Amino acid sequence: MPEVTLSPDFQITLPTEVRQALGLRPGERLRVEVVEGEIRLKPVRLAVRELVKNLLEAYPEEARALGEATGHDALGHVRRLREG
Repeated sequence: MPEVTLSPDFQITLPTEVRQALGLRPGERLRVEVVEGEIRLKPVRLAVRELVKNLLEAYPEEARALGEATGHDALGHVRRLREG
């Protein structure tokens, strides 16, 4: 089991094997929990619905082209997601 050292600023660096095993990227958020005297870090993953919404909003032209190519109304789908 890998060990890490707590810096003077109370920071740690996750070992490469841990980052790779979880597919972590710089800037990703982790949820911190204390359970029975242990620190647990869990990746905060967006729900697929939220991820699709973010992608379609960030790339509207590509979404429009994808919708035309596949016959799906991707932008309409995003509008419906926004409405709840």
